[in-house]
Amino acid sequence: MSGIHHVTAIAGNPSRNLDFYTKVLGLRLVKKTVNFDDPGTYHFYFGDETGNPGTILTFFPWDHAPRGRNGVGTAQQTMFRVPESAIGYWAHRFIEKGVPHEAIEKRFGRSVLAFSDPDGMSLSLVGVPGAEAEPAWQGGDVPAEHALRGFHGVSLLLEDATRTGAILTDVFGFTETESEGPIRRFVANGTVAGGIVEIREAKGFLPGHMGRGSVHHVAFRAANDEVQAEMRKKLVENHGIRPTEQRDRDYFRSIYFREPGGVLFEIATDEPGFAIDEPLASLGQSLKLPRFLEDRRKEIEAVLEPLEQAA
Repeated sequence: MSGIHHVTAIAGNPSRNLDFYTKVLGLRLVKKTVNFDDPGTYHFYFGDETGNPGTILTFFPWDHAPRGRNGVGTAQQTMFRVPESAIGYWAHRFIEKGVPHEAIEKRFGRSVLAFSDPDGMSLSLVGVPGAEAEPAWQGGDVPAEHALRGFHGVSLLLEDATRTGAILTDVFGFTETESEGPIRRFVANGTVAGGIVEIREAKGFLPGHMGRGSVHHVAFRAANDEVQAEMRKKLVENHGIRPTEQRDRDYFRSIYFREPGGVLFEIATDEPGFAIDEPLASLGQSLKLPRFLEDRRKEIEAVLEPLEQAA
């Protein structure tokens, strides 16, 4: 399988972030841990029931982070799949919940409802015929027939799509399928959730800058270490890009690189998954720390902001 493994973004207040993605969007909190490189900061993972690759949106909530700006060299929008019949439900829900959103429009023949989270992150719901037959998290606040079915894909805003497109096709197994105006679409072969990357070419636009509401990086799937190593080899030999060494993130193993357009990409293994350190039924309920931080648990818990969710 190819496609997107997860998307990681920057948020502000952690309680507000948790409330929006679980209560408003109805995603499951599948893991509550910390930023391994900055353990005074939470790292939330939201997804489907088990946190399958292609469904996982993660956040570093830095309460006092300045607002980011979309622009050239950024992942401009993160897109979720919903059943085609659910778009009207979500438009009404956003009105009721006071969620900033745009009018429903058509893109590549699909109904798209664009909206923003409380930190200004650009998101959209894409109505997909037949998506109602796909599994969905049924333990949240959204009826299963309307629930999110993982990622539709991501949209990148780049000065030039050519070299990035070559990495998508050669390294990640995508195929360029069609264009609509300045947008070129790439589709992962054999993948449902997280199978689309759209590149909008925007020459001369202002560059984006990272901050609250920005995507920090986009992670692509590798089935295991061997497949990840093959991808690394292609990046080095075919594209002149040398990724980082592998880093163990407990729930997957990762390498990172900056793609030619400036977006930070990750290659994450599907294994071992999120049930490695807590039962499936209680995913996300306890604060999980990596082994190298466990002896600092009391110190870390004292620094982390207490979480308060709205009723």
